[in-house]
Amino acid sequence: MIRDITLGQYYPVDSVLHRMDPRTKLFGTLVFIVSLFLADNLLGYAAATVFLFGAIRLSKVPFPFMVRGLKAILVILLISVSFNLFLTPGRVIFQIGFLKLTWEGVRMAGFMAVRLIYLVIGSSVMTLTTTPNQLTDGLEKSLGFLNKVGVPVHEVSMMMSIALRFIPILVEETDKIMKAQMARGADFESGNLIQKAKSMVPLLVPLFISAFRRATDLAMAMEARCYHGGAGRTKMKPLKYAGRDRSAYGVYAVYMIIIIGTRFI
Repeated sequence: MIRDITLGQYYPVDSVLHRMDPRTKLFGTLVFIVSLFLADNLLGYAAATVFLFGAIRLSKVPFPFMVRGLKAILVILLISVSFNLFLTPGRVIFQIGFLKLTWEGVRMAGFMAVRLIYLVIGSSVMTLTTTPNQLTDGLEKSLGFLNKVGVPVHEVSMMMSIALRFIPILVEETDKIMKAQMARGADFESGNLIQKAKSMVPLLVPLFISAFRRATDLAMAMEARCYHGGAGRTKMKPLKYAGRDRSAYGVYAVYMIIIIGTRFI
């Protein structure tokens, strides 16, 4: 389960998406997320499916590797689907006590499940094809206008980039600590809920200590390199739009028109 988290990881391969400007991918991810909440019928989700699988195909990231991240949200997915199935009012299919399964609940649960799955996969496409440095530069460049109202865009972008970069590191650290504690006789599987919570203490304590140590080392390294924020900093690789980025914005526009159009069908 720990190694199934793909969000924040980078998959190095030469593809069209990898060569795109990070601003284009950030905007495309935002468009895709908005479209999932705008879609309200099968045609809308069919268009979202075509868009998502087209992006996966262009990324050249193996599909089994990309869907591995769904295991991490399995519990959230089951809870969301269950609540929508049995607590949505409408035409009753069958009833057990106060729990009612309705046609509207089935429809809502299906759309909710697809929406959560597509949100995870769509976000993973962006992080798997964008390095943390590119992501920082893209966020800073895209949100640069907020500097005029006093928002520290560079610092916020740096924090988000570091947070994403630390996800795979902490996942690997958690896996190592868990295996070490299991070799010492720790049991993380058996017992009731309270016992399982208590068994996590030998895992969480060294994990937090390791995380704080890494954060301290990172802060000292940034200070030793005279890092003082984004003011006056230059880029080794300035961001420039290419023809593929302009074509991508055109695809985004067509895609949003299709999604909005499906709401009226």
